[in-house]
Amino acid sequence: MGCEMKKKPGVRPRYQVIKGFICQAIRDRTYPVDARIPTEHELAKKFAVSRMTANRAIKELVADGLLVRHQGLGTFVTNIHAESPVLEIRNIADEIRERHHVYSNELFRLHEVRVDELLAGRLGISVGERAFHSIIVHKENGQPIQLEDRYVNAAIVPGYAEQDFSAITPNRYLSGIFPLSEIEHIIEAVLPDSLEQDLLKISADLPCLRVNRRTWSSGRLISCARLVHPGNLYRLSSRSTTGTSNA
Repeated sequence: MGCEMKKKPGVRPRYQVIKGFICQAIRDRTYPVDARIPTEHELAKKFAVSRMTANRAIKELVADGLLVRHQGLGTFVTNIHAESPVLEIRNIADEIRERHHVYSNELFRLHEVRVDELLAGRLGISVGERAFHSIIVHKENGQPIQLEDRYVNAAIVPGYAEQDFSAITPNRYLSGIFPLSEIEHIIEAVLPDSLEQDLLKISADLPCLRVNRRTWSSGRLISCARLVHPGNLYRLSSRSTTGTSNA
């Protein structure tokens, strides 16, 4: 399914070979968003298979949301449009893998800082106290979809700066040692600053969603994070239930 196909012993079915070829071409942007991929006839000829085999590969990638067919025009690479629930915190790596896409990240910064007045207020600590600062770009199929700019209270989480965030996300690490008890979300529509443009590889005029998040565990404020998403690649959703009122 998707671009993460498990390898099995022996020869892979030919339709999976074609899927792997298309997925790799999407990842390395040989076929960028909105690009038309080769026709079934062209793929069948290239891989020496029947058109039925090529059709199966394309149909599965369409079902996985990586491709879209336009009658009379051809089959095109879709625009990744991730969706995340507003009222809960989920590990972005899990979200991406559940879509059968490939998760990766790039660590831009991880160091210790002494907090100024503004940051002290956000973290609930005193000016001059220690915090760890990390900046990570999360990617889906090689495309940046979230910039995570996080500060963590060093007194509460002394091991934060020692983690290998290529192997575990900050969310996974922190939630594993500090069960979540309270969340604060502030969501804004913004234009990206120069650092966000550079790391997310977007233009200055592309609207973004910015989620300012603070998290507590057992009454202790653990971290504050600024999560920036390109507006054309991400959306937030919310769903709730209400009881029946006799009023």
